[in-house]
Amino acid sequence: MDIRIHAISTGAVKLKTAQPRRKAGGALRILLDRSWTEWLPMYAWVVEHPEGVVVVDTGETARTSEPDYFHWAVRISVRMDVSPEQEIGPQLRDAGFDPDGVRMVVMTHLHTDHAGGLHHFPNTEILASNDEYQYARNQKLEYPSKHWPDWFSPSPIPFEPRAYGPFEESYSVTEAGDVVVVPTPGHTPHHVSVIVKTDGLSYFLAGDTSYTEEQLLERHPDAVSPKVKVAVQTMDRILRYAETEPTVYLPSHDPGSAERLRNKQTLNLAA
Repeated sequence: MDIRIHAISTGAVKLKTAQPRRKAGGALRILLDRSWTEWLPMYAWVVEHPEGVVVVDTGETARTSEPDYFHWAVRISVRMDVSPEQEIGPQLRDAGFDPDGVRMVVMTHLHTDHAGGLHHFPNTEILASNDEYQYARNQKLEYPSKHWPDWFSPSPIPFEPRAYGPFEESYSVTEAGDVVVVPTPGHTPHHVSVIVKTDGLSYFLAGDTSYTEEQLLERHPDAVSPKVKVAVQTMDRILRYAETEPTVYLPSHDPGSAERLRNKQTLNLAA
């Protein structure tokens, strides 16, 4: 069986235009901004692997329409459009996958647009950075952790001091060593990404290391990243990785990600 990667868009989100591209004033600019992006996807990823199905992120939940779901500051900064049928559970079933048959879920980070579908995986091992989990439990603004399922207690990603290209640590979730988690801090302090190697290519399931491929190439951090220098260092590592490994870069909110996946379109570092 070949490895196949499927993009699942769990609804759409509009952001203040100050969020994807950081400007002077940082996160405060988001609250003051009155303009919005276009509708952007919220991708989760299904990796169909001979060792079992691995899901990367769980997308958003239709519960975001509830008046008290978000902290007020988040409520005025994002617009969500998610129906129950767009959640990851129904979409997996429509695509022929049983959520209970998923071998593992890997979380890039625990913002709601990536963790909103956790409730569809009560019987699946869920991996997340332990530092991300502990950080998220104590945050009321960016992480609506009160909405996590009562049973949610992810397995810590057991990073090993084994370099993977420019990434100083790594952890392979497959015996074959072709689905690898690497640390990519920036958007959140303990963000991770997943690299899937198949067809002679590296598919970089990037979460929110940048909102688009263009922003990665420009090394342009977002306004959410708490430490700009760390976010740019992560982008530089990704770009260095792509210098030696043909890489299809797939951030979660890039409208072009699904097409690049279909076309196996790699990063053009000469652009």
